[in-house]
Amino acid sequence: MANKFSSATTYGQRAKLGLIVLPTNTVNEAEWQRMMPEGVTLHVTRMRLHEDISSAAGKKALYADIEQATSELAEAGLSVIAYGCTAGSMVEPLDQLTDFMTSVSGVPSVTTAASIIAALRALEATKISIATPYHDTLNDHEVDFLSTNGVETVKIAGLGIGAGGPHEYIQIAQVPADEIKAHILSVDHPEAQAILISCTDFPALELIAELEDKLGKPVITSNQATLWAALRVAGIADRLENLGRLLEEY
Repeated sequence: MANKFSSATTYGQRAKLGLIVLPTNTVNEAEWQRMMPEGVTLHVTRMRLHEDISSAAGKKALYADIEQATSELAEAGLSVIAYGCTAGSMVEPLDQLTDFMTSVSGVPSVTTAASIIAALRALEATKISIATPYHDTLNDHEVDFLSTNGVETVKIAGLGIGAGGPHEYIQIAQVPADEIKAHILSVDHPEAQAILISCTDFPALELIAELEDKLGKPVITSNQATLWAALRVAGIADRLENLGRLLEEY
């Protein structure tokens, strides 16, 4: 009996993307699947949240878990591996974490934080406004990280989720779309050259095109920027419509 499967039905012919997400994250995978070009597949693992990445002990714990996750994903023969966490990947120097991931897995790697910086540089945006679901401590950390990498935050606002502890983070994906939209519009500023919607668990994909039309400036989300970077590293140059200027033009 002839094999009913042909090369035309093989998945991931163009690229296979690996993704590391946090245990509570229910948005990143869903949004990436909706944006994924034809012939590109997604392969996911989960890794615990690392809130403390500034201390030596905290960074050591992060790198230990990153090593395990990337090494396991690499066994799937992937084109690129992404660490899909915004605040958790804001490690300095900028390329230190991606270089480490690549060194232990042998697979080119990207992180959300480094992808955001790359996206802003592509758009030539040096002054931005930021909408996050976070509490003030995480927001301050993000402002400092962006400043170190040449990006000025002219306005930032969070929803305060996580102020009571990490158990609150599961609420991020549950924020209603109309509240997210109003929150994003509230941070716009005349000096902002772009709007950043920060957090891979914040469901904002469907709002990007509408907000860009309304505000007349690029809108970047954590998931959109990370996928853009992963695709480009994997050699996929498709221009994807209705997903924002970043994926349409760069």
